[in-house]
Amino acid sequence: MDKLELIREISRASATKIVMLVVDGLGGLPDPETGKTELETAHTPNLDALVVKGICGLSEPISPGVTPGSAPGHLALFGYDPVGCSIGRGVLEAMGIDLDLKPGDIAARGNFCTIDKNGLITDRRAGRIATEKSAELCRLLDGIVIDGVETLVSPVKGHRLVVIFRGDNLRTEISDSDPQQTGVAPVDVIALSQQANHTADIVNRFIARAREILAGHYPANMVLLRGFSQQSPLPTITEIYKLKPAAIASYPMYRGLAKIVGMDILDTGTTIEDELATLEKNYAGYDFFFVHIKETDSAGEDGDYNRKVASLEHIDRELPRLTALNPDVIVVTGDHSTPALLKGHSWHPVPVLLYSQWCRPDGVCRLSESACILGGLGRLPATDIMPLAMANALKLTKFGA
Repeated sequence: MDKLELIREISRASATKIVMLVVDGLGGLPDPETGKTELETAHTPNLDALVVKGICGLSEPISPGVTPGSAPGHLALFGYDPVGCSIGRGVLEAMGIDLDLKPGDIAARGNFCTIDKNGLITDRRAGRIATEKSAELCRLLDGIVIDGVETLVSPVKGHRLVVIFRGDNLRTEISDSDPQQTGVAPVDVIALSQQANHTADIVNRFIARAREILAGHYPANMVLLRGFSQQSPLPTITEIYKLKPAAIASYPMYRGLAKIVGMDILDTGTTIEDELATLEKNYAGYDFFFVHIKETDSAGEDGDYNRKVASLEHIDRELPRLTALNPDVIVVTGDHSTPALLKGHSWHPVPVLLYSQWCRPDGVCRLSESACILGGLGRLPATDIMPLAMANALKLTKFGA
C-alpha cells in the first residue's frame, strides 16, 4: 500500500477547514552584504505571531539536492509523488487557460524571447511583454499546419504562451528548445525515442516558421518551447482526502494544476488583496483552500532581493484577513526556494509552518530558514505536509487495529 492509498483508507469528511498558503519560491539565500535571507530581512510580525503558536520545519519538495520545477513542487505539497505523478508543464499551462485538450494532443509551454542578429538569446522573457502584445503575436502563429499537424497557439500571461500540436502519431519523448540561459542559441528539439522522430521534426519546423514570422517584432522575435506533454488522469483530492477543495490562484499554470487534481477554480484577481477577498467570499463553501502567491517567485527569478523582501512584507500585512477566518489548520510554505542570489529555483529546503490547536508549539519564533531548521517538524518530505494538515484537522482515523 502506498502513502496515497493509506490516506484514502483512513481519511474522513468533517466540518473542519484547512487553508494552505503557498508562497511561491519562499526560500532564499543570505545576501553577501547582510548575511540575511529575504525572509530574515523582511519584517513579518503577523507570520511570526503564527509561528509562535505553530510548529515549523524545512521541507524537501523532491529529494535532497534536486531542484524542483513548479509542477512537481506543488504536486508534492498536495501529497502526490512528484516523480511518479509527473505532469508536463505544457498540459498545466493549457488547462490553466481552459483549453480543451483532445486525446493525442501535445501541449508545450512557450516563452516569447529576444534573439540578437547572431541568433543568440539576449532575454528569455522578451522584456516581459504585456499579455495584450503576446495575444497579437499568438494570432500570427496560430493555425500553422505542418504535414497535417495543426498548431493552436494561445497567450497565457505576459511573455508566456501555449502551443498545442494536434495530429496523428505525436509523441512527448522530445527535448526542449529552451536552453534556459542567455548568450546561447535556442536548441533544436531532439527525439528521445525512435517513435518521436516525426514529432521532433514537426516541432522544429514550427519553430523555424515562427522565427520567420516574428523577425520584425523585436523584442519578441523568437519562441522557446518546453514541457511537451499529454494529459493523463490522477486520483483527485476529493477521492483521496474526502475534501471539498478550492484553488485561488491568479497565474494560469497553478489553476491548471489545481484543476488536474480536482479542485474547483475560483475566479479571482491578480493581487494578494484580490485573492484574500476571494477566500473570504467563498470560505463557507469549501473545507480546503489552496491559495497561491506568485510575486515572491517572480522577484527571486529576476534577482531582485529587495522586491522579494517587499513581497514577503506585503503578504504579512494581509495575513490577518486569513487568520480572522479562524481556519482549523493553516499551512504556510512554498513549492521550492527561489533565491534572488541565484535568479532561479534551487535545491534548498523550504520553510514550512503548520498551525492548529492540536499542534505542539516548538519554541520557534520566526518564519525563516535559520529558525525553521530548529523546528519540531525537522526536515521532512513535502509529501508529508498534507497528511499532517489532515491529521491536525482531525480528518484522519486510526490505521490498523
